[in-house]
Amino acid sequence: MSNDGKMQLFVELQKIEQKGITLWLEGVPSNSLRIMDAIFVNEDNAYMRDYIYDEGVLKELRFDRVCDF
Repeated sequence: MSNDGKMQLFVELQKIEQKGITLWLEGVPSNSLRIMDAIFVNEDNAYMRDYIYDEGVLKELRFDRVCDF
């Protein structure tokens, strides 16, 4: 992914954090910078997003590694 894609992901995740939605990486509380680094530094890994809702409101966004290429 390009630097534009990297920055786009970072901005997207920051906006989510600013709304008070918790970000998780591999089962551990995280932040937009750590998640962006994990996704782009380890390009041999694929991450799945899991959106956690409580009564219809997004509360958490989790990133879990699903496979190694």
